Amino acid sequence: MSHKPVKKSNIFQERLRQARYSFNLALIATGLSACISLIGAGLLLSGKVTEGTFTAVGGMATSVRCIQFAKEANDRLDKTLTEMKDGD
Repeated sequence: MSHKPVKKSNIFQERLRQARYSFNLALIATGLSACISLIGAGLLLSGKVTEGTFTAVGGMATSVRCIQFAKEANDRLDKTLTEMKDGD
């Protein structure tokens, strides 16, 4: 069974695709968590402190993790680009 050599451009294209998906996922999740945070703020203002606090904190925590996820994908893409430049 013979293996075809993997081209650097194929690896780069795959990592670029993954970075795009990660960014889009983070963008959608950040938007959803912002909505959840607004709902939590509304609950806080309406006097439902326990529910509002829980909802607002959950929304903010999700948003922070999504931003970290997008940054990690971007860092991997930068590393791949650097590796490609060094290999040329």
